[in-house]
Amino acid sequence: MTEYLVHAAGLKKYFGDTQAVNGVSLRVAPGEIYGLVGSDGAGKTTTMRLLVGALKPSRGSIEICGFDVLKQTDQARSAIGYLSQRFSMYEDLTVLENIRFFAEVRGLSSSEWLPRSMEILEFVGLEKFKDRRAGQLSGGMKQKLGLASALVNRPRLLLLDEPTTGVDPVTRQDFWQLVIKLVGQAGKQVEMHTGKQVDGYTSKQVDTYTGTQVNTEHATHPNSQFPITNYQSPITNHQSPPSVSVIISTPYMDEASRCHRVGFMKNGQIIAEDTPSNLRARLNGRVLELRGSPLKTLRHVAHADADVEDVQAFGDRLHIRVGEGKSKAVLKRLKTGIKQAGGHVDELRSVPPALEDVFIALSDREYSA
Repeated sequence: MTEYLVHAAGLKKYFGDTQAVNGVSLRVAPGEIYGLVGSDGAGKTTTMRLLVGALKPSRGSIEICGFDVLKQTDQARSAIGYLSQRFSMYEDLTVLENIRFFAEVRGLSSSEWLPRSMEILEFVGLEKFKDRRAGQLSGGMKQKLGLASALVNRPRLLLLDEPTTGVDPVTRQDFWQLVIKLVGQAGKQVEMHTGKQVDGYTSKQVDTYTGTQVNTEHATHPNSQFPITNYQSPITNHQSPPSVSVIISTPYMDEASRCHRVGFMKNGQIIAEDTPSNLRARLNGRVLELRGSPLKTLRHVAHADADVEDVQAFGDRLHIRVGEGKSKAVLKRLKTGIKQAGGHVDELRSVPPALEDVFIALSDREYSA
């Protein structure tokens, strides 16, 4: 059994003279949520299409569940569920008919697809809408139908390409709850968007992927910072159900905070990879938050300070990145400088860095590792 569910090494992809992916390597363990995070054009979608076998890499190798995606494509794809950035459904078909279509494309027999369809429709909360035409679904329901279609073959790996782009915050939250539920996060620690650790339960639970009752035991993967759940069924002597891994691409930093590990992408490269907390720690003590008026004056004074490296607007506040060990001196100078410039300070303090702060710093290449 391979230690990693996904092992990609040195991936490169050219479209003519354009290099879309440049040396991407990543490894994803069973039961892990891995986030590919970056802006449009960073190479996230191309990387996802390489992983699923929809594109052939110009260079590099990919193994999914121990299968070489290039040489054992069918075996590798049988372990993958894929929700593309532009999921296409048949709007004239009902929810259940759409699931049936994707099930039969995957080779499921009639005796397999119906019970499986009802399982996953119940899981995503669409069982009451199974006879509704897909074209009459709300945006959030369509996303759930897309997830259900990707789950029809009981995949070991779920690839989700920007699944929440363009949907409202409540729908995004609901979708993420399904993803967390799917990988059995009741028995893990997950960093939510607040940055705090949420401790899970360690008692008997129901495996939301298979519907079987399980015990969870925590073990630490030797090459990661997240706990892994070992499934042991107290009910049967059958082999424990395999862990599901998720690779999700997103431009949203709050979604990145929900992942076990994050790979920041820019210009086709992963410029940094770590847990969200470890990424934030790179800028500990180096981010100041400034609120006051007028904003133009605050920004001008901050930019003029020699120890200020970057200034970014976060709503009605400015996040100011300073040099190592310079925060106290900069705080003092900013208060004086803003007052002399005719501005007003409502609040100026050192704050924990957000993932946005880290991504911007890493994008400048000064702090990339």
